[in-house]
Amino acid sequence: MTNQAQMRVMIVDEDDVFSARLGRAFRDRGFDVRAFSSVALACAGLRLEHFDVVITDLRVGDDNGLVVVEASKVLAHEPMILVLTAYANVQAAVLAVKLGATDFLAKPADIDEILEVLGIRNASGSSDLFKNPGVLHWEHAAGVYEQTGRNMSEAARRLGMHRRTLQRLLARGAPEVSDA
Repeated sequence: MTNQAQMRVMIVDEDDVFSARLGRAFRDRGFDVRAFSSVALACAGLRLEHFDVVITDLRVGDDNGLVVVEASKVLAHEPMILVLTAYANVQAAVLAVKLGATDFLAKPADIDEILEVLGIRNASGSSDLFKNPGVLHWEHAAGVYEQTGRNMSEAARRLGMHRRTLQRLLARGAPEVSDA
């Protein structure tokens, strides 16, 4: 497994909430992170900066994240490349790997799952790598709610859920995680 000391990570995703949350999780573990919201900006960033890890969504707005995979593979230092997507299918995964991706994961994927797939050791050495899915769900919903300026209806629409369901979810608060 690789150690993450001073590793540079590029995140390419048009979802600002997801990108910010993933970036914060990487920073909390000691990574240097840059986020890009478009394929064009990411490709420009690859020409200007060195990245050890590139994480791209398969669909970035109207663009294809596989362009970032191809641009990353022509670099002399060839970073580890992970394609994340909510539109996972076998054909897309095979194509991503053929183009040079290290791996392919379906969203939602948390930071520890990403580190494990890429073979990057957790700084704490903890064997408890995976975050509770209930906590991840709540954190994402709360993040979208905050991003919409606490507009319950708009947040529910973006999350694809009923407004009352979102209200109940947020009112319960983040799930308690037991050490058992």
